[in-house]
Amino acid sequence: MIEKEPRLQSLDIFRGITIAAMILVNTPGDWGHIYAPLEHSKWNGCTPTDLVFPSFLFMVGISIVYALQKKKIIKDLHKGIIIKAFKRMVLMICIGLAIQLLYNFDFRHLRFPGVLQRIAVVYFVATVCYLKFNNQALYYIFFTALVSYYIIMVFIPIPDGHLANLEPSTNMAAYIDRFVFSVDHLNHSTKTWDRVGLLSTIPAIGTTLFGIKVGEWIKRTDVDSENKTVWLFIAGIAAIIAGLAANLFFPINKSLWTSSYVLYSAGICTLGLTITYWFVDVNKQNKYLWPFLVLGTNAITAYILSEIVPGFINFIKLNSNGQRVTGMKLLYSQLSPYFSPKNASLLSAVCFVLFIWLIMYPLYKKNIIIKL
Repeated sequence: MIEKEPRLQSLDIFRGITIAAMILVNTPGDWGHIYAPLEHSKWNGCTPTDLVFPSFLFMVGISIVYALQKKKIIKDLHKGIIIKAFKRMVLMICIGLAIQLLYNFDFRHLRFPGVLQRIAVVYFVATVCYLKFNNQALYYIFFTALVSYYIIMVFIPIPDGHLANLEPSTNMAAYIDRFVFSVDHLNHSTKTWDRVGLLSTIPAIGTTLFGIKVGEWIKRTDVDSENKTVWLFIAGIAAIIAGLAANLFFPINKSLWTSSYVLYSAGICTLGLTITYWFVDVNKQNKYLWPFLVLGTNAITAYILSEIVPGFINFIKLNSNGQRVTGMKLLYSQLSPYFSPKNASLLSAVCFVLFIWLIMYPLYKKNIIIKL
């Protein structure tokens, strides 16, 4: 019988920080009043908000190692693990689509790509790669994903007649999304392309593979914690430098999930996790960080709730300051007379994060972990 792996507390805390940040940037009090660091970059470039999603995919990779490292060497278990991972992928995709239908029950314009959908696909592919390929092969897959994506995006002409380019609506990724999904099933705000489309899932898999390599390093038993920390820190710095270098010819861009973005964001994620690992798992300085465990131990559940709850709250419409407002904007309308618009919007988002935290706290207190 295989013993259950102990949870890496720094990973749960870092995941909790990430989920809190994800909820914060997704639910401002007013979308018209947001501080610049809490917005996504318009196109090229990277804001702190642009680091939230890759952080989660990066941690998916580490979680795969902690869940499957001992099982990987037992070949007879692989088929069952892959079937289970496939079912989990399908379930997460269905949940992602169901959340959209909750807000707008319209199959004709249902957006097929999405955050949960990407997490699901990347998780499944990375699981199969981890089980079926050795360490050296994983490096090859990682670099092949980044290089091939660069070649496709920068050098191959678009079948609709455009030359290869990195503009929002005319690049290869946008063309493939329109061809596969049609414009009726893409992001409703961008219309002709999607931020989490099909082709850019290839480098997104690279983000998770990077997390797998970090997870393998943390789990090594032949290296002490101090050396692990030093080398992880060096790896993070090296990835950031590599990303900035690649940015010179393949711009850092979250919407396209460019190869430079993979390296740059993975480097920052590695530094963030390393710092958390040093304080929490090495030096046991986690006394004041436990609140993040509430969200981190049930991260997907917290995220799904943060997507569903606003839909129900918005069914409530009340009068505030002479105006009819939905439930989610009620707090903002109450705060706006006392704070600047941006601060009122931020405080509203913080309150919603705390609200989700309170819902999740009983699960944490009773040590209940919901696995999809």
